Amino acid sequence: MAKRVSQWDAGCPVARALDVIGDWWSLLIVRDAFDGVRRFSDFQTGLGIAKGMLATRLRDLTERGILEMAPASDGSAYREYVLTEKGRGLFLVIVALRQWGEGHLYRPDEPKSSLVDIETGVPVARLELRSQDGRPLDWSDTEVKKTDGRGPDADGAGNSARTVKRQGQVETGHPETTDDVTRSRSLSGSERS
Repeated sequence: MAKRVSQWDAGCPVARALDVIGDWWSLLIVRDAFDGVRRFSDFQTGLGIAKGMLATRLRDLTERGILEMAPASDGSAYREYVLTEKGRGLFLVIVALRQWGEGHLYRPDEPKSSLVDIETGVPVARLELRSQDGRPLDWSDTEVKKTDGRGPDADGAGNSARTVKRQGQVETGHPETTDDVTRSRSLSGSERS
């Protein structure tokens, strides 16, 4: 089996995030942590994962600041895994995966769990990307801008940002023709990151 190549130094936030949480066991551990699982044995039993693999994933998630060790909540000598602030920041990622799975991987009549609002008991609304002014956005309404670290418009003229063009477009500037705009609607995965 080929060794996994680290994406930690990649210029893409998606690649870096996947370097931390990109394998399915890690995401399932994070999911279970949101559901209140805290102890090694409970993760192992719930997931059915081999102990060695679980130990490796928990160590990696702890080293990357997603989980931290804490004294057992029941006062026993055990230690527990709890989500850090960084780990809790993955909640919307887990919800997005859940909603995508609900929408695309189940038959309409197939039973499934549902994420509900504790106060009302009603299923939560679907996640939706919105612009700064509140407009709903689709993938075709966005583009990636690479910055020098000072922000997307550091000099007021847009000179600190480089637009990552979609398939059929040039590397810098805006689409030069309407045909380029039309062609830009078809993305390739590596250019989208």
